[in-house]
Amino acid sequence: MQTVSPLATAFEQLEPGGQMLPLPPRLAHLYGRLAFPPAPEERPYIVSNFVETLDGVAVAHANGKSLDISGSNEHDHMLMGLLRACVDAVIVGAGTLRDAPEHRWTPDYIYPPLASEYGQLRRQLGQTAQPLNVIVSSSGNVDLSLPLFHDATISSVLITTAQGKARLQQQPLPPNVHLLVASEHGPLQARAIVETLSRWQRCQRLLVEGGPQLMGRFMAERLIDELFLTLAPQLAGRDASESRPGFISGQLFLPSDPRWGELLSLKRAGSYLFLRYRFA
Repeated sequence: MQTVSPLATAFEQLEPGGQMLPLPPRLAHLYGRLAFPPAPEERPYIVSNFVETLDGVAVAHANGKSLDISGSNEHDHMLMGLLRACVDAVIVGAGTLRDAPEHRWTPDYIYPPLASEYGQLRRQLGQTAQPLNVIVSSSGNVDLSLPLFHDATISSVLITTAQGKARLQQQPLPPNVHLLVASEHGPLQARAIVETLSRWQRCQRLLVEGGPQLMGRFMAERLIDELFLTLAPQLAGRDASESRPGFISGQLFLPSDPRWGELLSLKRAGSYLFLRYRFA
């Protein structure tokens, strides 16, 4: 049974030398072709995925709750699931976990109608049943009673500092959760996060899903190879009472050190745009 309509491709530039992924027929019908270059010798290939409003808001809160920037758009969720299905691990900051305490960063959790196809793709890629969920926290301010850490189908890694590890060890450590120390003190650097994870488990592709502070660190250290950006057709607005950042925060690139992306594809579903950029 068909789930959502296929994305319409307005522009596409295939990666030279990229590996075409063996998408199951339904995924290929909905998304089209998908290829990634081989990972660099020194690290995994790293992609990121965000949704943003027309006025550049990626994170917003009201009454203490995180707002849904995408409007629960099915095409956005379908794409999130596809990207999660393609990677060995999904990396998020502790703030993102606190904003979505029930969430699991797996393909089938974000878009259940294609759970079978996501699982088939992972098997064809020789990956584990679910991507590793990696939570980054310099302080160790993470509640280990959250559902993610007690889901027996998901392995989770907490990357922290020595101080953060001591704080986390004050709580019972669930069996599927592993603590890794990337530095003595924070804030954690993106390269240290990747190197610490890679020493623990070899990864070919990683997905960074936020939040803006974590994304800023990865972009500042030039560790983001590609950005998948959903442009949601709404205006969020801003005022002095609340910070509503874009998908990068805590870093200033322009004018001295700008980051320019190369458009790889532009897809559309209704009034939503799905952009893919490569960064050198």
